[in-house]
Amino acid sequence: MQHPLPRRGLLAGLAAVPSLAALAACQVQGGSDEAAAEFPTRAVDFWVPFDAGGSGDLISRAVAKAAEEPLGESLPVTNKPGANGAVGLKELLAGKADGYTISLAVKSLFAIGPLVVDDPEAVTIDQLRIITTLTNEGYVLVVHADSPFQTLDDLLKAEAVNYGTTGVGTGSQLSAGLLFGLNNVNATDVPFDGGGPTVTALLGQDIDAASLSLAETMPHIEAGDMRPLCVFSEERSVYLNDVPTALELNYNILVDQRRFIVVPADTPDDVVGVLTLAFEEAREGGEYGQFLEDNYMERWEVDGIEAELHLSEATEQFAAQLSESGVDLGSA
Repeated sequence: MQHPLPRRGLLAGLAAVPSLAALAACQVQGGSDEAAAEFPTRAVDFWVPFDAGGSGDLISRAVAKAAEEPLGESLPVTNKPGANGAVGLKELLAGKADGYTISLAVKSLFAIGPLVVDDPEAVTIDQLRIITTLTNEGYVLVVHADSPFQTLDDLLKAEAVNYGTTGVGTGSQLSAGLLFGLNNVNATDVPFDGGGPTVTALLGQDIDAASLSLAETMPHIEAGDMRPLCVFSEERSVYLNDVPTALELNYNILVDQRRFIVVPADTPDDVVGVLTLAFEEAREGGEYGQFLEDNYMERWEVDGIEAELHLSEATEQFAAQLSESGVDLGSA
């Protein structure tokens, strides 16, 4: 089901780069770099390149709160939505690489965006440095509880469907677009800037369906306001045992979302080390762990090298899924 890239060339290049864990260890041993000794001396701005209310916003606020004590400074969160995170990250890259501005980033921007978005100035992962990885989240296709579509089969037989996504080039768009395309459904993609607005549109019945994360949908499913039709993970969700996977239904659609925190690539090593240590400690906190459990999120905790490798392999996987399906999601 997976379509991994050949690893030899990529790993050879990455092997020469010191891991974030090693950089963090240098800080523990006592680096003499002046920047590390002084950093941070004021608040560190945490940007969320999505609208408030979605799972990216929720996880950012939770981990920012957890990291304030180990970092020793506040981490005020600011939403800078647009283009699946590209707007905020481009602004991040235009600023100073001093560690005082950090940002959430998502897998789909780097692994899906290049396949469907024509942007000659696209943000690439080599322009950034991963401070820490956070979560792995699955997608679920949902309709409103009052929808006439009781099952996935009902939805796929509809004469026309308007489906909401969290933006162009997202896992939300890819998962639903593949499903509707494979079944030749007359489906129209309605993109929003993040999960929050997409949820609002579905609850208001402005759209027929949406592919969203469990964090964004489970409270509404449990409240009886949304009906899940299928999930796009490899196995059934433990939270939705009675909902089939797309793979079970013989659709080669396997899509997830990974979230992580980044700074510009030329941020000083010692500053990156300080930030990495703070977020590693934050991830170990009980309150943060409870947040993940309460919001149906799985941990994704690997070093920066492994995370970059995952993004590269995912791009190949998604390209293969699109090629095999013959579905054209278009470009923007």
